[in-house]
Amino acid sequence: MNKPALPSVSRRTMLKSVSSGFGYVAFAGLSTMAADAKSSPLAPKPPHYPARAKRVIFLSMHGAPSHVDTFDYKPKLSTDDGKPSPIGRLAGAKLLGSPWKFKQHGQSGLWISSLFPEVAKHADDLCLIRSMQTDLPAHPQAYLAMHTGNSQFIRPSLGAWTLYGLGTENQNLPGFVSVKPLSRNGGPQNYGSAFLPAIYQGTRIGNEITPVNEARLGNIKNPRLDIDSQRKQLDLVQSMNREMLEREKVHPGVEGIIESYELAFRMQGSLPEVMNLTSESAATQSLYGIDDDTTADCGRQCLLARRLVESGVRFVELSYGDWDQHRNLKADLSRHCLAVDRPISGLLTDLRTRGLLNDTLVIWGGEFGRTPHAQNGDGRDHNNKGYTLWMAGGGMKPGLSYGATDDYGYEAVINPVHTHDWHATILALLGLDHERLTYRYAGRDMRLTDVKGRVVKDVMI
Repeated sequence: MNKPALPSVSRRTMLKSVSSGFGYVAFAGLSTMAADAKSSPLAPKPPHYPARAKRVIFLSMHGAPSHVDTFDYKPKLSTDDGKPSPIGRLAGAKLLGSPWKFKQHGQSGLWISSLFPEVAKHADDLCLIRSMQTDLPAHPQAYLAMHTGNSQFIRPSLGAWTLYGLGTENQNLPGFVSVKPLSRNGGPQNYGSAFLPAIYQGTRIGNEITPVNEARLGNIKNPRLDIDSQRKQLDLVQSMNREMLEREKVHPGVEGIIESYELAFRMQGSLPEVMNLTSESAATQSLYGIDDDTTADCGRQCLLARRLVESGVRFVELSYGDWDQHRNLKADLSRHCLAVDRPISGLLTDLRTRGLLNDTLVIWGGEFGRTPHAQNGDGRDHNNKGYTLWMAGGGMKPGLSYGATDDYGYEAVINPVHTHDWHATILALLGLDHERLTYRYAGRDMRLTDVKGRVVKDVMI
């Protein structure tokens, strides 16, 4: 397996230059002007080949939305509503036709349910992958696999691999941000860096239970010291950290502290401004649904995502849920879709208006899908054999329906796409070869897709 061509800077050089381009590098107790910004571990790196996408916004719908009620039209399921299922291990279970109507949208004629009237207006921008599969129908394992490619071992997240491979375009901001991430189903592993250098882990903003307008990034401001005094204090601390590192040669914990302290110092002047959504016009806030209590929280997340990627952040993940409807499907799925439909539509509109959609990859989906049969009368169980997610912009073929499940939406039967294939395709859109994007750990060249994965070229422009 080939070693990656892109991270060409040595770890020692990166440590000595972590704040390059932003005024100071602290080493051996001295503050000096940085000579070369390119030596920063977060500096932009060239992709393996020309990229279609420069950045990613991942709309993570944790809990697994029901594909057969949203983006996977199954008329036979509706026709056979209430009948016993003829499918394998589900034989005899009562089928549940979707309570919502589907219709075709746009020139592409994509079938989308009435749950997403606003997103449906963007049908000609969407690429629906209707043949997704993952290994296990359990939330902790499937959610981790969706984020890291592995449900058994601690591995770097998709966002961390992306940042490691490409760096970021604004050294004053984190290159990878996770907004309102889950505390369960792997928690920090879903935005962690594992064995990659700590600088590539995601920066968490808020949590799953706190409205995003109340989310605060801890310790971003020092109320006691001005910026010059902070720099002097940090230089002293960093000099001691580096002396320890010089003695021990390898100490990942200290390396991570050195890099994160420098990034935090730079962030304090930039991130609060990016997070200040009140600077946006009333029309823009309305576009995202911030003027409506139902859509306000997701709207703020989506607007924040646009501001982050516009400011140079490489990878932004937003989390919204819980979509785990084992019962109360009609009420709960309707409520969730109503909360995200207008904000996501606003995001797509805003990205296109600003000329960002062509090179921003937007992803919507959960860790698996739901069964075609009823559970608890008005609910659906987990289904990992076939489900739908969609991607837009960033080199995806617009207005495309790719792959298919069977007549009841239970299993992918045409062009199945495994999670590893999906990861390989995302990296390919970013100009990264998933087989070459590796990191030496535990005696082997590790990668996001492990020893699997194929690029689904048919969904790419």
